Amino acid sequence: MMLLFLKLVFAHLLGDFALQPAKWVKHKNKNTYKSKYLYFHIAVHAIAILVVLKFNIQYWLAFVVIVTTHFLIDLGKLQLQNKRNQRWLFLLDQLLHLLVIAIVVQCYEPYFSVFLNLDLTSILLLACCLIGVTSMTAIVMRVIISKWDIKDYNEDKESLKNAGTIIGILERLFVFFFVIMGIWSGVGFLLAAKSVFRFGDLSRAKDRNLTEYVLIGTLISFGMAILIGITYLRLTDML
Repeated sequence: MMLLFLKLVFAHLLGDFALQPAKWVKHKNKNTYKSKYLYFHIAVHAIAILVVLKFNIQYWLAFVVIVTTHFLIDLGKLQLQNKRNQRWLFLLDQLLHLLVIAIVVQCYEPYFSVFLNLDLTSILLLACCLIGVTSMTAIVMRVIISKWDIKDYNEDKESLKNAGTIIGILERLFVFFFVIMGIWSGVGFLLAAKSVFRFGDLSRAKDRNLTEYVLIGTLISFGMAILIGITYLRLTDML
């Protein structure tokens, strides 16, 4: 099962990324179904699938389904996308392609029963920890540091919208997974890297309040991620 899935994913990655020039993408975005590169792109996918499956006639239905749905999904994305939804449609496009591949593999080599045998307790524990590391910690930080009014420092017109929130979530996820995998050096590296990037802003600000605010936020963020990671490990040992 895993080999067939990986073969089809490999063919998908080749066709959608490695063997698709930027010129083709621009032309498709501009001309949609009229673009000759849309059909070149589908042809590349078809060839890639045939090669990874070694032209095995056993998988003719998989070939037809994947190539056809890939064309329809890409065509739908091209017709619907604009500057506002381009990123989300890209993600949806990739998820749909992978979903089709997963369904096709299931038809040949059933594997959904494997997921039914997974330990629900472990899955729920991981889900709780991930919510804790992302949403819960963000709220806890907001509550703790709300006593300090640093509104003026947050009004940075050059800053990307919601960049701070996204960076915080990503760094806590990295810390959490570093902890549960026992890679403590990764936590130290991440903290050092953040300190280096923040040093320029803090040195230019020349304001002790801002420095202390950033330090408190960083310590809370990392501390919560580490605490949740350790809690996950302890509870996993008890299951």
